[in-house]
Amino acid sequence: MKNIITYCLLSLMIPATSLFADQEEKPLYKDKKQVIEKRIEDLLSRMTLAEKVMQLNQYTLGRNDNANNMADPVNDIPGEIGSLIYFSSDPELRNRVQHKAMEQTRLGIPILFGYDVIHGFRTIYPISLGQACSWNPGLVEQACAVAAQETRMSGVDWTFSPMIDVARDGRWGRVAEGYGEDPYTNAVFAVASVKGYQGTSLSSKKNVAACLKHYIGYGASEAGRDYVYTEISKQTLWDTYMLPYQEGVKAGAATLMSSFNDISGTPGSANKYTLTEVLKNQWKHDGFVVSDWGSIEQLRPQGVAADKKDAAFKAFQAGVEMDMMNRCYDQHLGDLVKEGKVSQDRLDDAVRRVLRVKFRLGLFDQPYTAVTKEKDRFFLPASLAIAEKLAEESVVLLKNEHKILPLTNVSKIAVVGPMAKNQFDLLGSWAAHGNQDRMVTIYEALKAEYQGKAEVSYAQGCNFDGDLTSGFEEAKNLASKSDVVVLCLGEKRGWSGENASRSTIALPAIQEQLVMELKKLGKPVILILSSGRPLDLTRLAPLSEAMLTIWQPGTPAGKPVAGVVSGRVNPSGKLSMTFPYTSGQIPVYYNQRQSARPHQGKYQDIPSTPLYEFAHGLSYTTFQYGDIKVSAAQLKRNTPLKVEVSVTNTGDRDGYETVHWFISDPVSTISRPVKELKHFDKQWIKKGETATYQFEVDLERDLGFVDGEGKRILESGDYYVMVKDKKVKIEIVD
Repeated sequence: MKNIITYCLLSLMIPATSLFADQEEKPLYKDKKQVIEKRIEDLLSRMTLAEKVMQLNQYTLGRNDNANNMADPVNDIPGEIGSLIYFSSDPELRNRVQHKAMEQTRLGIPILFGYDVIHGFRTIYPISLGQACSWNPGLVEQACAVAAQETRMSGVDWTFSPMIDVARDGRWGRVAEGYGEDPYTNAVFAVASVKGYQGTSLSSKKNVAACLKHYIGYGASEAGRDYVYTEISKQTLWDTYMLPYQEGVKAGAATLMSSFNDISGTPGSANKYTLTEVLKNQWKHDGFVVSDWGSIEQLRPQGVAADKKDAAFKAFQAGVEMDMMNRCYDQHLGDLVKEGKVSQDRLDDAVRRVLRVKFRLGLFDQPYTAVTKEKDRFFLPASLAIAEKLAEESVVLLKNEHKILPLTNVSKIAVVGPMAKNQFDLLGSWAAHGNQDRMVTIYEALKAEYQGKAEVSYAQGCNFDGDLTSGFEEAKNLASKSDVVVLCLGEKRGWSGENASRSTIALPAIQEQLVMELKKLGKPVILILSSGRPLDLTRLAPLSEAMLTIWQPGTPAGKPVAGVVSGRVNPSGKLSMTFPYTSGQIPVYYNQRQSARPHQGKYQDIPSTPLYEFAHGLSYTTFQYGDIKVSAAQLKRNTPLKVEVSVTNTGDRDGYETVHWFISDPVSTISRPVKELKHFDKQWIKKGETATYQFEVDLERDLGFVDGEGKRILESGDYYVMVKDKKVKIEIVD
């Protein structure tokens, strides 16, 4: 009996001992019950130099990977790679590569999959410049959440978005990707985007890591040309370009992308001041910085690196943790460490930052993406509704003579122009996996909108460019038999975006010529303009009774346009970027510094004021503003200040109105812009009703200025708070 009892006890002890042994053998970094920082340090302590270096590199996957005509792409991907740009929307390919990383490498570190999801993944919403014209950050946050859901469910964990470059030159093609010319506006939409993409938890299977780009000053590129030099003083760097990134970091953005541009002699991807001293030391950002595509290697043609090894050294020491498609880090970083040129501490800090994002995304515990059907990921009814709503609110009514819009009481409508039956170009640049087959053209949408009310007919008239006028006669014949001409013009999607600079922002001559020919018929002309930038409309404005800029609306395409034309939708968009009188005015923007001679220095051949100013936008109703009321006209520092204004809808229909609050400091230690946007609010006001708009002013933040080192300064003296043509004086006393 004693032997039996002993045997039983031993039998019970064996599995227990084995269990303890298994626990001891299980690495701490694989224990999801441990805090992330402990898991990072445990994993870091186990990694070899080669494994650390590979975590700091990004390759590509998913382009031309057809198994029928090439080798399995998985074979070409090292399992130890830190990240991949994933061009596919198939989670199965992603999972196969991830399996290689998790199961066929020594430590099983998951790969981070990224992609350029700029304004939607498959459900495409308007380009960012158009989104800003909605002045509805809550709606933009919802749209980014839609993009995140579709993205994460398709195998991508990380988006290279939002782009928050303050941009004041419409010739630069990348103005389409940002939120316009104003620092505060970019900051607000940066925060909204980060919240939408990242949600409350990065580990959610419907959220992705955001990436603020392009850090920093890329929008200041000379003459609107891509990749070129930018001359930016420390003062301008801080008071114009830093704010959106600072607010995006505060909102928790997981990553940033270094810029291509040379900033006053030090390129963005080798700039230790911006990447380390500011971002890491001042702002305490604990995520990582990825280079823009090739921006490390491009330190050579920029003249600051002798070769790829030198480029790797300078970018890495400046604060770029991940190498996007430069092949500089994987080839040279290990040698730089061995040679003592890069310290082990700097290497470990970089790897730690990359691992931290991966842990926060939950990739170590749930590395694979559930394989679902496309119908369960894309074009969900709620997603389409958000995209359509955002497209509606992005439309800006630039002009509306004699209240010709909304278009009612007409029997025959001629729809003309190269954009009328277009789908592809309405998706806009950087349209990810957008599907044009899901889109309804402007012509089709107008036919549906006016079914049973008016006859809608079509003629192309001309192409987007070239000199072929053979379609003019058909368009003129159609227009002559119609009550009104809806003329759909604009830019191809490839005319804006990266490497899409233009010397003029006017439409091609053939399109302007078509307008001139149709105007001769004496019929009212309504211009529908789709573009990725502000346009030079100085010759077109006099030829049209009404003009709508619809930007590039994405998947909703023609439906929101038709709704605005018919009056089903009351337009509420207001410009986030100035429309110059001509391209020759560029750069022209609302918050320019004060002139030494305000009464002189004007152009002699054209007006010096723009055609349509920042925040311009008409409605089908009218709004009357009351006087600005303040809680105190004289106050000391650190005293709360509340200002408010009442707005009454005096028209005959309900509508949205956005109130923009500006401040002006007429006398300061440094010169201040003529006015600066500090707050905006959009409200729905029913006809005959009044809404109160409030602005709770933080004196230091909203009235003060930032110096060349990022320090906020509030001086005593007079300030003005302004709304439209209303203003009130505030005095700060010591």
